[in-house]
Amino acid sequence: MTAETPDPVLRNDMLSTDAVSALADRKAPTFIALSDRLWGMPELRWEEVRSVEEHIAAAEAEGFTITRNLAGMPTAFMAECGEGDITIGFLGEYDALAGLSQEAGLTEQKPLEQGGKGHGCHHNLLGSASLLAAVTLRDALAEAGVKARVRYFGCPAEEGGSGKTYMAREGSFDGLDAAFCWHPAPYNAVMSAATLANKQAYFRFTGRSSHAAVSPEVGRSALDALELMNIGINFMREHMSSNCRVHYSITDTGGTSPNVVQGYAEGLYLVRAPRLDEAEDLYARVLRIAEGAALMTDTTFEVVFDRATSGILPNRALEEAMHEAFEAIGAPAMTRPTTSMPTVLPTLR
Repeated sequence: MTAETPDPVLRNDMLSTDAVSALADRKAPTFIALSDRLWGMPELRWEEVRSVEEHIAAAEAEGFTITRNLAGMPTAFMAECGEGDITIGFLGEYDALAGLSQEAGLTEQKPLEQGGKGHGCHHNLLGSASLLAAVTLRDALAEAGVKARVRYFGCPAEEGGSGKTYMAREGSFDGLDAAFCWHPAPYNAVMSAATLANKQAYFRFTGRSSHAAVSPEVGRSALDALELMNIGINFMREHMSSNCRVHYSITDTGGTSPNVVQGYAEGLYLVRAPRLDEAEDLYARVLRIAEGAALMTDTTFEVVFDRATSGILPNRALEEAMHEAFEAIGAPAMTRPTTSMPTVLPTLR
């Protein structure tokens, strides 16, 4: 390779955007069908067994080599194709959300199963389209005569589990020159923003149950402790940075009878901050609030760690390249509502 001859991997004119789009369109029906099948089999975090098998079958049909149980997780895998000094990755997800069961093709709420699982965050599209992108890049590189490795990473538990964090810790993404992910939305855009680091844990208080009328003095209310913890966190909000966040959900009140001093209560807490060290500091303050709540109620508590995630930093070079590609391809054409959709839908303008 002479100084006058650029490395073909670095050229952006190897194939036109129309040619690459045509490669994607040719195989799109297969992956649209994959996303439809995933819609019909929603699985929560860490339980995406059938969804993984569907993705693996689609990748194997395209000639990708599969590595299962990536980072020791049964629902994480890698599909790889090609060879060369350059390695490009695509990250996909396929976990669903609780309580979001929904009939397909509608813009109004109509659960298939009341309270059931569903892909309310469109992860049925997220994984299948990322895999289509990996297949399209493999085909485009072959058309251009460029050698490179293409990897698709099936990432579990994005919804509240942070599966990619464990994959990164175990070195699953080592060796990548670049990696891409996306999320379904009603528009095309490049997200150029840092995200917040976070830590999430269950706080479980234990007290002593008793009859609330006959012997309340014997009881030690775990629910009181949990409520005091939440009050302490709410008072703390004035004295923490405005770009930090603390969220919580009471996951177990210890019972439904007001005539019983609740001996157990549990909350799930999520602490966010721009930097990981800030998240650690804020989390330590939450721990001290829990200690105070336990002292005030003469209860005990335990902390069960759930997950933690570092913040995402923008990559301006890749973002600008993606933005240029979006401008070159243009906005996708909007399809007309199908007959299965309600007639009250507004006209798209």
